[in-house]
Amino acid sequence: MRAEISVSSIMTKNLIALTRSDDLERAELLFKRYKIRHMPVVSGETIIGMLSYTDLMRISYAETSSVKEDRLETVVYNNFTIEQVMQKDVVTISANTPIKEAAKILAEREFHALPVVEDSTLVGIVTTTDLLKYFIKQF
Repeated sequence: MRAEISVSSIMTKNLIALTRSDDLERAELLFKRYKIRHMPVVSGETIIGMLSYTDLMRISYAETSSVKEDRLETVVYNNFTIEQVMQKDVVTISANTPIKEAAKILAEREFHALPVVEDSTLVGIVTTTDLLKYFIKQF
């Protein structure tokens, strides 16, 4: 395993992203359609937050007291915006960040995705799944 290999070799480049104006129903649809668990929230090409499927499920469970299940998601999602639910303090890395450093950041923090940014433009995302696939290939 070579520690100097950069995340650009394993990151996802074809991103599915949200904007402030998207709603949480759209977010859930995209999570399910593309079978992903993390989406950057962007303003133009600049990342302003991250939304995880876990964030979405957390608000759904927190607000379920007396709503019928078939109406649950719509009722809950109408009470929140993307901006209210997304994580705003996003840790980013550059495309030339070594894979080892990205793995260290994810191992030490409580999130599972790192947006990759070059000159303030979002160019990719590296997830714990990307790292695991890379490490599996090494053995």
